[in-house]
Amino acid sequence: MVEREAERHPQARLLMQVPGVGPVTALAFVLTLGPVERFRRSKQVVSYLGLNPREHSSGGRQRLGSISKQGNTMLRWLLVEAAQSASRHDAQGRRHYQRLKFRRGMGVAKVALARQLAVRLYWRLRESVSRPTPTAGSHAGSP
Repeated sequence: MVEREAERHPQARLLMQVPGVGPVTALAFVLTLGPVERFRRSKQVVSYLGLNPREHSSGGRQRLGSISKQGNTMLRWLLVEAAQSASRHDAQGRRHYQRLKFRRGMGVAKVALARQLAVRLYWRLRESVSRPTPTAGSHAGSP
């Protein structure tokens, strides 16, 4: 049922082309974000999803903590799962994950990959919106 619904959304179909992203994650991402034009930068999407670090500032010192968890919990979980799956299929993603896992731990590495995946999905949607798709029967030379 989810697969059929995802197939009916052109944006979800576009996101399912990304390794690790299935119909559930693609559909949840599209429906949670809504119109992608409302986000001018990927930083805003990351913040909206709660994948940005908390900040504790006092006396001129800035300390970054764990993620803010302000967004949709289910979508954050789906992005972490999709990022883990994508890292198995992508050599560059696997190297990035292993390096972070060694330096910062497994949890931080998973969230970092989820954030990276969210940014990649956002830009894929943004690029599809900025490039209008030609309609059937239209020609480039038509007035």
